[in-house]
Amino acid sequence: MRQLPPVVKNILIANIVVFIAQFLFEKQGLPLELWFALWPVQSGNFKVWQLVTHMFMHGGIFHIFFNMFALYMFGAMLEQLWGSKRFFNFYMICGIVAGLAQLFIDPDFDLAVGASGAIMGLLAAFAYLFPNTPLYIMFIPVPVKAKYAIPGLMALDLFGGISRTPGDNIAHWAHLGGAAAGFILVLIWNKTNRNTFY
Repeated sequence: MRQLPPVVKNILIANIVVFIAQFLFEKQGLPLELWFALWPVQSGNFKVWQLVTHMFMHGGIFHIFFNMFALYMFGAMLEQLWGSKRFFNFYMICGIVAGLAQLFIDPDFDLAVGASGAIMGLLAAFAYLFPNTPLYIMFIPVPVKAKYAIPGLMALDLFGGISRTPGDNIAHWAHLGGAAAGFILVLIWNKTNRNTFY
């Protein structure tokens, strides 16, 4: 367990606290999702703050575990590289753009929760900055370079978003929106301040 930089640590804590609060309020018959999950505009439940708050809510223990594990693995490296302020801005922008992508590209969703859009932005940035880093992926016995593994995940999201099979409750367009935001941001930052990444 390497020492966590402050923004990653605080985001981890915030997500865990909110997840516990979701569980406790649900038991009282007061689902926090009604106010803080991302709802479609036409649902009547949409509020603008949900573009931020949905990033700190999750739909189950595996959902939060995988998102927070990815935040720990990739976010810590990026925060150490960029500094806390730039990392925080990057994370929040990716998450907000993810929510906007879900609202406008797939407006008929039920509701959306999770940090996955922001996490996909981190993955996109990581693949751009550290393309040859070997990643170990479940069920694949050999490491795969980031420049292949992460675009592969995005391709799966694109397929899922286009095919939209029954029972699929994954916000694929939010994932892709976050990834696109992350890629564009890192391209701009690398072009305007090349020394940032060396």
